Amino acid sequence: MKCKWLLAIAATIFLSALPSLGQNTESNTNPPANFKKVSTLVRLPDWLPGLGTLYVDPASLPVGPYLGYNHTGQLVNATYMISLEGLNAHTNYDDLGGAIAAMGLKIDHTSVDYNPGHPGLQEPHYHITQWFITPAQEKAEMK
Repeated sequence: MKCKWLLAIAATIFLSALPSLGQNTESNTNPPANFKKVSTLVRLPDWLPGLGTLYVDPASLPVGPYLGYNHTGQLVNATYMISLEGLNAHTNYDDLGGAIAAMGLKIDHTSVDYNPGHPGLQEPHYHITQWFITPAQEKAEMK
């Protein structure tokens, strides 16, 4: 009986540590070296309500991923910008999440939002955003 309790306690400790094992705290606060602040590449503000402070690898434009950081500098989302033209042309977008998977982050939820165009991607497109925080945190932190 004592062995079962010890096993149960050990399993609980191990399982509670799993989320932190997969989360690379370095990448949660610092974008990869090849990523640049979007506001230095196109005429957009540093902070975009609903997305945060965005960073992107210029080589991946216009699709992304764009890494979004909250007001405290924590990585909270990754956004892909997929044009209607690309969708209508039946373009395949292979391995979009590869960069995110390599960071060891857990996706909490995904949102898909239409955008009529903005500096950097003037044509109509969709933002596909993978969130690493809960919807409640998103609402509170991304104003």
